[in-house]
Amino acid sequence: MSTIEVTSPFDGRVVGNVKFSTYEEVESAIDLAHKTFLDTTNWIPRYKRVEILENVMKIMSSQVEELTILCASEGGKPYIDSKVEILRAINGIKIAIEHLSVYEGKEVAMGHTNTSANRMAYTFKEPIGVVAAISAFNHPFNLAVHQVIPALAVGCPVIIRPATQTPMSAIRLVEILEEAGLPKGWAQAVVCDRKGGELLATSTKTNFLTFIGSGPVGWYLNSKVSPGTRVALEHGGVAPVIVEPDADIEDMIPALAKGGFYHAGQVCVSVQRIYVHESIFDTVANKLAAVASKLVVGDQLDPKTEVGPLINNDEVNRVEEWVNDAVAKGATILTGGKRISASCFEPTVILNPTDDAIVSQKEIFGPVVCIYSYKTFDEAIAKANSLEVSFQAAVFTKNIDTALKAVKRLNATAVMVNDHTAFRVDWMPFGGARVSGLGMGGIPYSMEEMSNEKMMVIKSPVL
Repeated sequence: MSTIEVTSPFDGRVVGNVKFSTYEEVESAIDLAHKTFLDTTNWIPRYKRVEILENVMKIMSSQVEELTILCASEGGKPYIDSKVEILRAINGIKIAIEHLSVYEGKEVAMGHTNTSANRMAYTFKEPIGVVAAISAFNHPFNLAVHQVIPALAVGCPVIIRPATQTPMSAIRLVEILEEAGLPKGWAQAVVCDRKGGELLATSTKTNFLTFIGSGPVGWYLNSKVSPGTRVALEHGGVAPVIVEPDADIEDMIPALAKGGFYHAGQVCVSVQRIYVHESIFDTVANKLAAVASKLVVGDQLDPKTEVGPLINNDEVNRVEEWVNDAVAKGATILTGGKRISASCFEPTVILNPTDDAIVSQKEIFGPVVCIYSYKTFDEAIAKANSLEVSFQAAVFTKNIDTALKAVKRLNATAVMVNDHTAFRVDWMPFGGARVSGLGMGGIPYSMEEMSNEKMMVIKSPVL
């Protein structure tokens, strides 16, 4: 049996070993899921699914500390934030259970024309089929919950292919599901190479692909899926924030710091571009830099750590190159700007990088925030909308008309008013548009997407 070592992003120590599946083993997993779905006599009744998910919540709730350490060890997210991730994951399962109580069809009107007389019609939900979930490294447990639990809640067999850097959380979730009473074949985790992942996404036996990761890979898989496969893609953004002169600066700075440096900026809606009116530009920049300079960077398992390592050392090299590119093109580093070690980079604030700097054009996925000055609100909107991404954005202002104007004009799937771009709760719609993704996530929304609606029409002379 082939295995791979899972290492800590901070110091490279081995934190676990997992089975590495061959192409043929991925194929077998797909066959098992497909066979499980076709066996309609053994579909799990809704009440039994609820019972299993409730058991999963109990098991996870009794293992919060162990799961936190597992999640932090492989992913590099600080211990304090990893604990929040586990608690969110538990609540996510609760959300799925609650949504089943409103997971329903509706009556379709009949009888108001001669041709529809003597009929009644109703729609109801059925599981779409085999769900293939390809996941990302940055929230290894909660992302697995977001992709696996909605599928199981609505009655779909699911196979998750976690990121090879962080596979243990997804594997543990599948183990907990089986401990909770889920029969074999309904949830599987396969750790495999890109060829195996592509098979999982493009198999004719796959009915739904949920992908979280880079845009080029997601759009490539979207172009290769079998006809009829429904697809949900979640990519990244370059989250813009507009700060008007009347913003509450003291309240705003902690939010921007959290949104920009949480998980070392490795979040798809992390604060990256902040457009600040020129009248308060220096004040906002200096205050944010002061907070960033005091953040504790280091080992993710140390409870005092606020910013952990990047997922691997190559990412540190890349972030360093992008920051150096901005400086070479005329930007000013207000704080940070350098690597701390092979695995950690200083929380960094960059002033007015040029439009052609890489940090102004692409998602940095690192602990770097760029601040730009602007003269007019229209100028800020134009700059915020200048890229092909469209995910979450934010505006800080006390003026309701300004806020509504921003909400209306920003290219975004969600606009936060007086909050940072990385805000999320697990029952809200969440996803990108344009190059940032396809479809909406969020546990209730995923449950609906992983379903087909069927209609029953009954004809009777007594109607």
